[in-house]
Amino acid sequence: MNWTSQCVWITGASSGIGRAAAESWVKKGAHVILSSRRQAELEKVVGSWSEEESARSLVLPLDLSDSSAMVRHVAAAVAWKGHVDVMVHCGGISQRSLALETDLAVDRRVMEIDYFGTVALTKALLPHFVESQRGQFVVVTSLMGLFSSPLRSGYCAAKHALHGFFEALRAEHHTDGIGITMVCPGFIRTSISLNAVVADGSNQGTMDTKTGQGLSAEQCAAKMIRGVERRKSQILIGRFEIVGAYLFRLAPNIMRKIVRKTAVT
Repeated sequence: MNWTSQCVWITGASSGIGRAAAESWVKKGAHVILSSRRQAELEKVVGSWSEEESARSLVLPLDLSDSSAMVRHVAAAVAWKGHVDVMVHCGGISQRSLALETDLAVDRRVMEIDYFGTVALTKALLPHFVESQRGQFVVVTSLMGLFSSPLRSGYCAAKHALHGFFEALRAEHHTDGIGITMVCPGFIRTSISLNAVVADGSNQGTMDTKTGQGLSAEQCAAKMIRGVERRKSQILIGRFEIVGAYLFRLAPNIMRKIVRKTAVT
């Protein structure tokens, strides 16, 4: 696929999978819009690129918890090159705590950022895609959007909700030339567990063992982009853990027993 005329917008682009995806796409010749809360970190990312790559980038800070600002952000993104072709929803936070002990405010915060922020940005950009009769939403959820694990109740809820919303959107806009790709990573070696919120809303601050042993963000981004180029409806990324998605579909009770007995952090 020739990306040189394409504009790709990525949230969560200051680190992890989002940063790796931005770097991969810009090397493929795409124009890339990088968004996250941390403008300074985004500028560091772009500052590490070549002059020619930097010229094909736009730093556009946004806070996914501020849904009211999404229309303004979309206007700025579209004005840059006159079009956005691919919207990669990669921003979000995770959670690590027992449901019984987790303050409801924590669940609301996770849902606000991971679900409502993503949905608000999608709804703001959707008219542009409909008018253009083309476009692709790439939604980085998780294997936790397909089945659930202990200590992640709020996170799993938000990721499951994204699948519900975007499957409905897929059906509603099937004839508008709009593609939707749900990306479901397993264990990817990023700072997601370090920044995960715990029962009182503070950060966990430690690396999950399996996360630390997972695929690199660059490997994940490469697999994701290959799937996006093929306009796949769903992409599972990981090692052996992706078997869980198939097992939960074919033998859910067996998968539930496995999840209960597996040591998770």
